[in-house]
Amino acid sequence: MLRRLRLKFICINMLMVLAVLLVMFGLVFQITRQDLEAESVRMMRAVAAEPFRLGRPGERPEEVRLPYFVLRLGENGEIAPTGGFYDLSDDAFLQELLDAARATGAAIGVLSQYGFRFCFESGPWGDTIVFADMSSEQSTLNGLVRTCGIIGGVSLLAFLFISVFLARWAVRPVEKAWDQQRQFVADASHELKTPLTVILTNAELLQTPGYAGADRAAESILTVARQMRGLVESLLELARVDNGSVKTAMARVDLSRLVSDAVLPFEPLFFEKDLPLDCQAESGITVKGSEAHLRQVAEILLDNALKYADAPGRVTVRLERRGKRCLLSVADPGEAIRREDLKNIFKRFYRADRARRTDHSYGLGLSIAERIVREHRGKIWAESAEGVNTFFVELPTTG
Repeated sequence: MLRRLRLKFICINMLMVLAVLLVMFGLVFQITRQDLEAESVRMMRAVAAEPFRLGRPGERPEEVRLPYFVLRLGENGEIAPTGGFYDLSDDAFLQELLDAARATGAAIGVLSQYGFRFCFESGPWGDTIVFADMSSEQSTLNGLVRTCGIIGGVSLLAFLFISVFLARWAVRPVEKAWDQQRQFVADASHELKTPLTVILTNAELLQTPGYAGADRAAESILTVARQMRGLVESLLELARVDNGSVKTAMARVDLSRLVSDAVLPFEPLFFEKDLPLDCQAESGITVKGSEAHLRQVAEILLDNALKYADAPGRVTVRLERRGKRCLLSVADPGEAIRREDLKNIFKRFYRADRARRTDHSYGLGLSIAERIVREHRGKIWAESAEGVNTFFVELPTTG
């Protein structure tokens, strides 16, 4: 699919470039042709106005740019050559040219079969017709076509290479999203496969006649079903965040109060783990966003600290102003997060080795928090130093 998408991008790009080149070269050709024609007509009219002014020997009149010759028509239709740069001794050929020019019915025209442009003029000396050679004009146009063809061919080759590069660059986000989607489906399938296997196994045991552990099997099914419900709810929440549900609920939020309120339900939980919870929230910090989703971010960070913090130590929640932005941090003591894990910890279903235990964690919480923070035009990251793991959230303030 991605290969077809890149090929389609290249084809569309090349068609656009080809269309632009054709229009541009067409305009250049048309303008040049019209200029040459206008110059030729001006010259012939100037010559027709003064048919006897040939200039000094070896020189042309100032207006003359092309080889020409002039025919004067007598009262009885006889042809009287009056000058020019051709041998005018062939009366039959001159009569043939005159008849061909008259047959067009135009005062100014082209005799392409002879390679001449003609111009009829009436003056004090009678009717005059000027014939100008078009070979140099045609040669100029042919040279222009060859030049445009060469430039166009080189340009198309250059744009082809550029298009191939741009196609790879443009499709890269799609390729990344496609890989993430495939990985997401694989991870979600893996997370659902294990509890489903447990449920099926215990259900089959319940169907066994005289099975003595029916109560334990039913309890196991209930426990695993609740875990699956938690996973499905997390997936649905992540889908809602991806679909932009955060943007529809933007309002002015008192972040100081929100953080303080979010900490309260976790205090007894941390107390049970012998981990004092210290909250230092600067007052009066407000942001624009969704209160429910920002509370969810705070709860995800607190829940993450509850799962992975190790006693003894102290869990610290801080909210402080940093110019036009604010910084929320949740620090907990515990095993240091490896540098490679710090880069990947916000990816969906990603869990560090120390987290691979039965803790009802599916590696989606931090991913949900990252998406919410991004929708609020903020940043989220993690740091680990001196036995303390700290998660930071930076958001723009409203005042």
